[in-house]
Amino acid sequence: MAGELSVLCAGAVKGLVLALQGDFERASGLRVHATFGAVGAIRDVLRSGAPCDVFIVTDAMIGSLQASGELRAGTQRAIGRVQTAIAVKASAPPPTIDSAESLKAALLASSAIYFPDATLSTAGAHVAAILERLAIRDALASRLRMFANGATAMRELAGADDGAIGCTQATEIRYTPGLALVGALPAPFALATVYSAAVAKAARDGEGARKFVDLLAGGASASARRAGGFDELAGSAA
Repeated sequence: MAGELSVLCAGAVKGLVLALQGDFERASGLRVHATFGAVGAIRDVLRSGAPCDVFIVTDAMIGSLQASGELRAGTQRAIGRVQTAIAVKASAPPPTIDSAESLKAALLASSAIYFPDATLSTAGAHVAAILERLAIRDALASRLRMFANGATAMRELAGADDGAIGCTQATEIRYTPGLALVGALPAPFALATVYSAAVAKAARDGEGARKFVDLLAGGASASARRAGGFDELAGSAA
């Protein structure tokens, strides 16, 4: 029976993991069992003692968990940078979002705003902060649609009316059928998040985990990363 590689992964990297999973399983003989969710939720799963060989979240969180000894030192590799972006249904006209003023107007004109958990997800916390900075949270309160993670929020957006708008990581938008990526958030609200992978301290298959981390961040998957919405980092494998 093939061995199993347990992967705990932020939702922003789900599409890439799924795109690479089949080739990795055929080449390694390992079966990948992946759990996806908001970064805070995935951290909580790791700390609950759930099986984990590979851990994939924001670069900052990876560094913190290596410092605390929960991930193996020296195994961290950056996958790429992801922009927080605006989405609409593919059938809807894209709003103008090239300035703070136009973004505010687009949000106020929307029938609903779909976004991930403001406590556990990177993008969700950023959306909540934007609404506060624009002083429109109260005006939009009845139209806010918050879900456990970006993938769920975007699936729900795909089934909404054409007046709805969404905000989450660009990778989650690209991998959701029925949506169009309008563009990254404008200054001063732009947010680019680096995602990385590392081997868990309690990994049962350290060698297999390292191979999967190398695949995620290495040159062999560069085209898949670009197609999925990742921006390459300076000095990264291409």
